[in-house]
Amino acid sequence: MIGFIGGGNMAEALIRGLIKEGKKNILVSEVLDERRRYLEKCYGIRTTSSNKELVSQTEIIILAVKPQNIKEVLEEIKDTVTDKHTVVSIAAGIPINLIKNYLKTDKIIRAMPNLAAIVGESMTVLALCDCLEMKIVAPVRDIFMSVGKVITLPESYMNLVTAFSGSGPGFFCFILEKFIEVATQMGFTEDIASELLIQTFIGTAKLLDSGLPPEKIRQKVTSPGGTTEAGLKILSDDKFKELLHRTVSKATERAKELSSQGD
Repeated sequence: MIGFIGGGNMAEALIRGLIKEGKKNILVSEVLDERRRYLEKCYGIRTTSSNKELVSQTEIIILAVKPQNIKEVLEEIKDTVTDKHTVVSIAAGIPINLIKNYLKTDKIIRAMPNLAAIVGESMTVLALCDCLEMKIVAPVRDIFMSVGKVITLPESYMNLVTAFSGSGPGFFCFILEKFIEVATQMGFTEDIASELLIQTFIGTAKLLDSGLPPEKIRQKVTSPGGTTEAGLKILSDDKFKELLHRTVSKATERAKELSSQGD
């Protein structure tokens, strides 16, 4: 039995992915009555308002609560969790050691999915102790593979993961917004600019998903003396790369700050 403490958007995305894979042995603990009714109606799963009840009935527990609520939840369930449980946290910035300090199990995994889990295209990174056996890790990996791709990295990378993969959809969409703004300034209506550029982004993403690396796609689009080459001369300026570096560095610094607050 898989249990979700917290029934928010990311939990719902994972539940949807699991059900598509044919796994319905799911229990959700959620404080809001309306949200519980919604999850029961939409997905045919069981819910409860009691975190302790959820722990007593499940083997894999996914902590899908906001980082600021994690200590309160851990304090509540610490006497109910045993070494039979595997605990998975998707709370951003919360280190594994903090969870270990509360719970009577070493089977703790930290996961960082991203917003694309909603459409089954998440990039999820798992951080875990090398001591965990594959029979423990594999079911957790399967949960996140139901909503996209999964890789495993040392926990020391998680702040960078948060900046690149977690925040990445926000950065990409900000760039797309600016492209749309420029297109409207240069004569397109906003509707036409949005359709033109969003489809271009989607098409490019599908080219990447086909296995073509970014540089190969760029080379295929770029003809000597052509329009792409002319525009790339502007983008190739070192200031653009420096701006990207500063953007991700700032996001990484903030992820470190949030992580240290969880200690």
